[in-house]
Amino acid sequence: MNTHLQLDERGRLRHLLTLEGLPREHLLELLDRAESFAGAGDNRSKKHPLLHGRTVVNLFFEPSTRTRTTFEIAAKRLSADVINLQVDASSTSKGETLLDTLKTLEAMQVDLFVVRHQASGAAHFFAAHAGPGVAVLNAGDGRHAHPTQALLDVFTIRRHRPDFRKLTVAIVGDVLHSRVARSDIHALHTFGVREIRVVAPRTLIPAGIETLGVRVCHTLQAGLTGADIVMLLRLQKERMVGAFLPSTAEFHRDFGLTAERLAKLAPEALLMHPGPINRGVEIGGELAYGAPSLILEQVSHGIAVRMAAMAMIIHDRNPVAKGRRTR
Repeated sequence: MNTHLQLDERGRLRHLLTLEGLPREHLLELLDRAESFAGAGDNRSKKHPLLHGRTVVNLFFEPSTRTRTTFEIAAKRLSADVINLQVDASSTSKGETLLDTLKTLEAMQVDLFVVRHQASGAAHFFAAHAGPGVAVLNAGDGRHAHPTQALLDVFTIRRHRPDFRKLTVAIVGDVLHSRVARSDIHALHTFGVREIRVVAPRTLIPAGIETLGVRVCHTLQAGLTGADIVMLLRLQKERMVGAFLPSTAEFHRDFGLTAERLAKLAPEALLMHPGPINRGVEIGGELAYGAPSLILEQVSHGIAVRMAAMAMIIHDRNPVAKGRRTR
């Protein structure tokens, strides 16, 4: 799906919109490139000149801390010029359409748009209408996809458990509203994970999700027993219309991860969360940064993964000698 839009005529990455349908070799290349950047990340002052002279616009129509900030850091470490557009103070608040916003910014010689939007398909819309030489990177669109989050998740897993074929991964929480869950499922399948479980109340499980090759569990005990990796998701109340749960307290009682429930996992199991964390809801506060938790490591790896995506989309397809632009 959408592979024709994401890849150019030579099969190189032109946009990054979703992991669905992307060949395994592209994902491996992204992870390997990220590994090279992560290895150099110990020296935080070191910059790479790959995107010198290029302009990256962070176009966020939804609030974000981790994703927007790590995209900004990633672009700056690649020596790009970065613009963070405050959408609620832009002309979109005056009725300007997405297409007009895109074309106006394109006229300012932007090379890459990093787009987050509340509507599923918004990043695809931008990519479909982007001019030659202008790339789009999806930073999360509605319930649909969050490709770089899934990439940093599998990157983190690979560093600790490199043989995906032996892993059982449990995705726990608000699966219905989670673009992260969908992208993680596609990524984990691509790398051959043995079993993927989605664990949530019936009201928070998307209809037909079994067709994605996952096992649905409606109790935490069934979902956690023997799991090697647990990916927790927050309750996305901003996307809920109607009553999906009696209360957050009841959700924590039935589906929140506690120290007692952690003991049901496989030996040396690992804990993950895309953030932001709701302590006392999907996770007990004492577990957030404890020994099995990779949560802060995920944030750190997000920089390297987003550097890799930007480098492949902009530099690898159209390198510019000595930082000079040719458009």
